[in-house]
Amino acid sequence: MIVTIDGPAGAGKSSIARDVAKELGFAFLDTGAMYRAITWGAMQAGIELSDVVKLVDYAEHARLAWHDDRIDLDGEDISIAIRTPQVTANIRHVADPPEIRGCLTRQQRRIAEGRDLVTEGRDQGTEVFPDAQCKVFLTASPQERARRRQLQLQAAGREVTLNEVLVAQNQRDLEDRMRPVGRLRAASDAVVIQTDAMEAEQVKDAVLDAVRSCMEKLQIVKD
Repeated sequence: MIVTIDGPAGAGKSSIARDVAKELGFAFLDTGAMYRAITWGAMQAGIELSDVVKLVDYAEHARLAWHDDRIDLDGEDISIAIRTPQVTANIRHVADPPEIRGCLTRQQRRIAEGRDLVTEGRDQGTEVFPDAQCKVFLTASPQERARRRQLQLQAAGREVTLNEVLVAQNQRDLEDRMRPVGRLRAASDAVVIQTDAMEAEQVKDAVLDAVRSCMEKLQIVKD
């Protein structure tokens, strides 16, 4: 069974998806980390980020591997390195070109093949897994999402103002909505959950309720 959890930056998708996967005994896939990994790797390799041909070649040959919460690129643990503001500012160069999205979409489908999986991102329920048995769209107001992101950065030892986070987030939201392929939107059959007034545990429970409802429907169809 595939469970997709999509939504804008700062909606809490990664932590909720990870917790939901653990609760269900499913594998977890953080697709945003995959795009960040390719962005970070290209920057480290000195690739000009406007050179789509070189970026596509890099993405096709990069070796991405998952180990619980850790992501490796070509055998190196880059789980922390990919969360810097510099990577965030440049991720659009990797996330926008359809050729690169196609490459990572194929990797995501390969990882999911034959597995019970919770996957999160921007386009999992619309583009990558349009036939997923359960789709969820998490969202929250821009201010709330920026507040959460600021707390995450502070916990990682990075001091940034709320306004700095909000400005960067608004730009990312615009880019995500305008992307020609894989743009941010809720699938027509997704359960939309607005999380502003909810604690993390409440969000997790709401997602689990949605998944269990999907499971019940699937069982009815099978019967």
